[in-house]
Amino acid sequence: MCGIFGVLAGPDAPLSARRIQDIVDVLFRLSESRGREAAGVAVLSPDAIRVYKEAVPASVMIRTPEYRGLVGQALSGVSSNGSPGRAIAIIGHSRLVTTGGQNDRRNNQPVMNAGTVGVHNGIVVNDRQLWEAFPDLSRNGEVDSEVIVALIRRFLTRTGSLAGAVREAFRRIRGAASVAVLFEDLDQAVLASNNGSLYACFDAGGRLGVFASERYILRVLIRRKLAGLLREDGIVHVRPGTGLVIGLQDLRRTTFALDADDGLDVPPADREPPRRIEEIVPAPNGRPRGALRSSVLAPGVFSADRPPPEPGFDQAAIDALRRCTRCILPETMPFITFDADGVCNYCHRHLSARGQGREKLEALLAPHRSRDGSPDCLVGLSGGRDSSYGLHYIKTELGMHPIAFTYDWGMVTDLARRNISRLCGRLGVEHILVSANIARKRDHIRRNVSAWLRRPHLGMIPLFMAGDKQYFYQAKRLKRQTGVPIIMLCENMLERTHFKAGFAGTRPFTEDPDHVYTLPVADKLRMIAFYGRQYLTNPGYLNRSIPDTLFAYACYYLISRDYVNLYRFIDWDERVIEDTLRKEYDWETAPDTRSTWRIGDGTASFYNYIYYTIAGFSEHDTFRSNQIREGVLSRERALALAREENRPRWESIKWYCDIIGVDFEDAIRRINAAPKLYHRAGGRGR
Repeated sequence: MCGIFGVLAGPDAPLSARRIQDIVDVLFRLSESRGREAAGVAVLSPDAIRVYKEAVPASVMIRTPEYRGLVGQALSGVSSNGSPGRAIAIIGHSRLVTTGGQNDRRNNQPVMNAGTVGVHNGIVVNDRQLWEAFPDLSRNGEVDSEVIVALIRRFLTRTGSLAGAVREAFRRIRGAASVAVLFEDLDQAVLASNNGSLYACFDAGGRLGVFASERYILRVLIRRKLAGLLREDGIVHVRPGTGLVIGLQDLRRTTFALDADDGLDVPPADREPPRRIEEIVPAPNGRPRGALRSSVLAPGVFSADRPPPEPGFDQAAIDALRRCTRCILPETMPFITFDADGVCNYCHRHLSARGQGREKLEALLAPHRSRDGSPDCLVGLSGGRDSSYGLHYIKTELGMHPIAFTYDWGMVTDLARRNISRLCGRLGVEHILVSANIARKRDHIRRNVSAWLRRPHLGMIPLFMAGDKQYFYQAKRLKRQTGVPIIMLCENMLERTHFKAGFAGTRPFTEDPDHVYTLPVADKLRMIAFYGRQYLTNPGYLNRSIPDTLFAYACYYLISRDYVNLYRFIDWDERVIEDTLRKEYDWETAPDTRSTWRIGDGTASFYNYIYYTIAGFSEHDTFRSNQIREGVLSRERALALAREENRPRWESIKWYCDIIGVDFEDAIRRINAAPKLYHRAGGRGR
């Protein structure tokens, strides 16, 4: 989930102090796209390992006097135009916060435990169980990454083998993990990964090495700072399930397997007198941290002493709505009409979502398959059930070699992140996460939600989700950077809703057989006109989010969509998907709903509550209606499921309000007070 990187320089590396500083700065800036909530660095010197970390983006931290002083001190013995004269190891981290809030420095990285210092990309989903299983370990913070370095030190002490210690630690963790580790008493470093999100490059003479979470980062670094010393074609992939022990004096590397006893034993080098491990602490009353609110959804927010609010919808009136006699869409659905038999127009023009068949998919993919195991496709992975199963199918059933990617715009829940880590760690799939400026994105949401609450209109709700639409742009950008020939997405064709754009005045149209969300040109223009009117009548929308919203519109409706959608070729089967994810990956579900849909999307519970409270239906009704049309669900069962799924997810809604900075009780009060469409409807029964 985060970005890790580093520089390893032998005593005769042809690098000046200024050049080494520039290399580390570039690595920090390039890695910031993987996490902007905190940053940190560890520098190995002959007498100490010094660590500095702050809850600020990397681009901010590298301008601080503490950082400049630390790196400058470490490089003080390096000549201005010659070689270091001694081994240098610098590891860095750019953090996306998951477990452990970043306001406590102990939760930021590099993490320190028992004379071991490390950086970690990924999430250990069983860290709590591991701390309980090894009560002799001493824990300093709350971040999951700490258990990795603690276990490595424990097994190193007991086995005397560095490779064996790393192997034993990785055998016990669950989730994705790519790590770089330094030791107080060893002149060796370790790189290891169980999912392949790690690349390294070394010169032929054993003088210089660099590593990072993405091949692209190293390619850019070499072009900018290391041309003539390192070659782009020398970048090597630390493949899933492998580790490297690196001698810091000569950068000699020994590769070993993580997931099997390959007979390779890498003993630690001769023990050195222990170095001190020192943390450089920022001066008090220094820079504002700009820290994010905690992104952890904790169950038990409400209790008998503090019960959740009463729902604001009129269930009796909703039950009395006239509904299609074939599906379950109500009369409050935008532009709905019924024929003489009570069947709605959405049923009449439904386009089947049946897959075209695996044979067609195999034929489409055949020209793009790699023959040497190198990545051959980029797969979108949100952490939701459809993309999670899609990655499983693409890797295990189709035999492709995917890179998974996630665009985190601030509403990807920790549950989704943990499920992403489960999948990538188990499958050994490299994962590239692109992190937006999450604090800024959440501020945009807050401004638009606050404006909406002052003047509610159902047509403006998609504005809350505008921040995630750069997903399509990021996919195309990553395709260019990674060089993979094809993008694969896992869009469930049954998720077509129509009502979100319908409430903005766009009429239903013939469905696109290949994409879930599309609009004809005329409707795109109508939508622009609608939003323009709303912006003029509600000045609250005239805020700093406008440039981001315009970019989102362009990404969603204007750029080409040259990708393969898995579910256009294989049938979507809810039971198969849920059973596979639970049994194969111990896939995590939400504590406040029985449904597995949209649980990785932090905004869905909020907007679905609005739709159901005001219009008497939500995405759950349209989704179940599409299943009825496909013949996979009875109308009676669909009604029961939608009724259950439309229950308010209070814990998730409160999390959403808290994380964007909107008062939960005031928001619910305003939503509940909004005029109800079903009070104006005919209500002629089900």
